[in-house]
Amino acid sequence: EHINIQVIDNGNGIPENIVSKIFEPFFTTKPTGKGTGLGLSMSYDIITNSHGGELKVETKKGEGTTFTITLLKQNI
Repeated sequence: EHINIQVIDNGNGIPENIVSKIFEPFFTTKPTGKGTGLGLSMSYDIITNSHGGELKVETKKGEGTTFTITLLKQNI
C-alpha cells in the first residue's frame, strides 16, 4: 500500500538542538551566502502537501542520520 525510500548516512548525526528546525523555511547551518535553507523545507512541502506522504528524520549522535520518505502507492 505504500513505498518507503530511505536516504542514510554514517556521519555525525544532526545535533538535538537543531533537528526540530531542519524542515523550517530558511533554516540553515551554513554561513551567510552559502545556502538558502529551502532544500528540506521544499522537499517536506512537496512530499507531504503535493503527494500526501511523509518525510521523517531519525538521527543518532555519532552514528548518522536516516531520512525516510513514505508515499501511498495510490498517490504516485
